[in-house]
Amino acid sequence: MFTGIVTDIGEVLSVAQEGDLKARIATSYDVGGIDIGASIACEGVCLTVVAKGHDPRGWFDVQISAETVDKTAIGRNGWSVGQRLNLERALKVGDELGGHIVSGHVDGVAELIDMRDEGDSTRMTFRAPGDLARFIAPKGSVALNGTSLTVNEVDGQTFGVNLIPHTKQVTTWGDSRVGDAINLEIDTMARYVARLRDYEG
Repeated sequence: MFTGIVTDIGEVLSVAQEGDLKARIATSYDVGGIDIGASIACEGVCLTVVAKGHDPRGWFDVQISAETVDKTAIGRNGWSVGQRLNLERALKVGDELGGHIVSGHVDGVAELIDMRDEGDSTRMTFRAPGDLARFIAPKGSVALNGTSLTVNEVDGQTFGVNLIPHTKQVTTWGDSRVGDAINLEIDTMARYVARLRDYEG
């Protein structure tokens, strides 16, 4: 489980097709404290650490299944050497829950369709897949590329969020461009409420 609070910006060092896709990611985390088999959210995708080391920077390797590539923005954008990634380590008992409960299981891929400055902040508008739009509500939470964000408004399949300067500085959102494919994870509570409503109906 994660919170959607990004704690490091990693960098893709290599990507190779070895059965599954394998990526090496540089990090400022103390890799000595990362166990093989640990889960790290990379751009909101929960991935398993399969190797780690220093040379001279700390790095860890992950394997990405064909299913994950197909269901996430990795399949649309790809990962390239030098690309920056939002990273978050899995929650430990006693950690502060600063965002909202995030599983790292991406529900679908949204598209960034508009981006404009509003004062010091940036308003971003996204188009969600049709089957997920009903789970997104004004003032509700979504995880976008692993970042917990509050929804400002919803209009059909489109919804907007506001990013303050701090969020852009400590995540990869400062690199964003209109047309980008974005990993979308809907709020777990919204999913259960909708399921309950469907069952009762």
